[in-house]
Amino acid sequence: MIRALLLSVGMAATVLGAPSVVFAAPVYGIAMHGEPQLPASFTHFPYVNPAAPKGGRAVLGQSGSFDNLNPLIIKGDPAAGMRDFCIESLMARSLDEPFTLYPLLAESLEVPDDRSEVIFHINPKAAFSDGKPVTAADVLFSFNVLREKGRPNHRTYFKKVKSAERLSDLAVRFVFEGGSDRELPLILGVMPVIAHHAFEVETFEQTTLKPFVSSGPYIVSKVDPGASITFTRNANYWGRDLPVNTGRFNFDEIRFDYYRDPATLLEAFKTGSIDVRSEEDPARWAEGYQIPALTQGRMLKAEFATGLPAGMLGLAFNTRRPVFSKPAVREALIHLFDFEWVNRNLYHGLYKRTESYFERSYLSSSGRPADTRERELLAPFPGAVLPSILDGTYLQPAGDGTPQDRANAKRAYDLLVSAGYKLDAGIMRDASTGAPLTFEILAGSNSQERLFLSFKNNLARLGIAVAIRVVDSAQYQSRLKDYDYDMVQFPWPASLSPGNEQLFRWSSGVVNQPGSFNYAGVANPATDAMINAMLTATTAQDFTSAVRALDRVLLSGHYVIPLFHIPKQWVAHWAHMKYPSVTPVSGYNLDSWWIEKTN
Repeated sequence: MIRALLLSVGMAATVLGAPSVVFAAPVYGIAMHGEPQLPASFTHFPYVNPAAPKGGRAVLGQSGSFDNLNPLIIKGDPAAGMRDFCIESLMARSLDEPFTLYPLLAESLEVPDDRSEVIFHINPKAAFSDGKPVTAADVLFSFNVLREKGRPNHRTYFKKVKSAERLSDLAVRFVFEGGSDRELPLILGVMPVIAHHAFEVETFEQTTLKPFVSSGPYIVSKVDPGASITFTRNANYWGRDLPVNTGRFNFDEIRFDYYRDPATLLEAFKTGSIDVRSEEDPARWAEGYQIPALTQGRMLKAEFATGLPAGMLGLAFNTRRPVFSKPAVREALIHLFDFEWVNRNLYHGLYKRTESYFERSYLSSSGRPADTRERELLAPFPGAVLPSILDGTYLQPAGDGTPQDRANAKRAYDLLVSAGYKLDAGIMRDASTGAPLTFEILAGSNSQERLFLSFKNNLARLGIAVAIRVVDSAQYQSRLKDYDYDMVQFPWPASLSPGNEQLFRWSSGVVNQPGSFNYAGVANPATDAMINAMLTATTAQDFTSAVRALDRVLLSGHYVIPLFHIPKQWVAHWAHMKYPSVTPVSGYNLDSWWIEKTN
């Protein structure tokens, strides 16, 4: 009954009549700002090798475990690769542009100038792995079930859709609430499309280890629960000749092997059991790959330049908890994190300090005074941005590189006193209640402990007691989902076209919604307003100003302790694994690699 109801909502469109706005002629692609870089006649993305050979098996390593093959729900720990290799969207995203889409399941689209709605025309050749065609019914089913039962990001995005209508078996129209979010046509373009005949709405939210029908280039051929998952290239894949797929998906087989311990995963790579491994630990990158295979050229270390913002890796304060409800307390703890000492002693000096949520890009506010448009956006929220952040002179506190950094300790002490604390017999206490200042840092792996222990030692010098709790991956994900922690380390990656995902990270609308990425508990009217300005911007300059204004508000709120980032992408691989000579703006991209065949 529920399934029938969900489908009827979208499929009533043939009764509702023709679109109410004037559309231009159908187009092959859409960019968030401006026009697509590639012409309609393009034959492949510029960052692939169109002549790449097909064949072979790629084995990849994954930490932790999995108990679910449906990555579109919040329950369970999803298996790697399902979204990348099996589940397709209406359009494919270019990795060489900020946010531009080209034809995949949809061969064209229609969008009015105000982007208040969109019509997608489905490719008549599009088909699922069981041979059944992809139709409007599948698109509408996907939209409705994800809006009602999917992950919080889909629920948040799709609430802005006023109506979803079937115009024909191969055409779907979405009309947006208020017409105020210019990104929504693109968000719908990358919506996962699943087969309505292969799912039951009543059980959609339940975890499953049963492979399901999908339209992508691979199918699941073997599942060893919690240990490995194998994808085999679909010989009958409908989209193998599309320009967006040329030179991609070159392996006959892709297998993800799971390892409980990251150290064991690294050793598996060094023995040749894993073919490719991306690395984010400077210590391991500097010393962990020094084996004979490296000097012999059988194993290689590659560094890929990336034009993407570094994003924010930080220690998130859960501001839902009383211990972190005061900004002065959060700022004090930021002063007690000694990046210079940590970088030199733990990470071989290979990291750079992160100063912005959009670090390493023109979207960053760091080092730039707010422009006129930013000040207009921020004017209704006096005090939301610190003066030094508004004028672009603010930098994260820099230590003197010694374990006894007195200047930052003094500043932290003064902030804590201003927040109502006092140092009593070596213990930092609430001056009114006598309760000690203490909290717990939640970790998902032992690899985080060194950093946390260093921070713990700094805090102890001011009488702040910290407990570090390491839990298994399943418990870690569960506690993240329910915001059951005081502090947690988390990465928020960024793109050159930030959009609706910012709602899922920082808006007050999801602060109490389980499963969002608003781990800091941000509920700030200024943040909500800057996100809205970003989503409704019609010019590149207004968009940039809105993003920088958002950056300034988040930095001023001291919601996280900004950590660090690597200057390039580090990837180690065995020599038989080859990649194109051109790297896209977004950097390393495994689905364009191939295996060099040897006799």
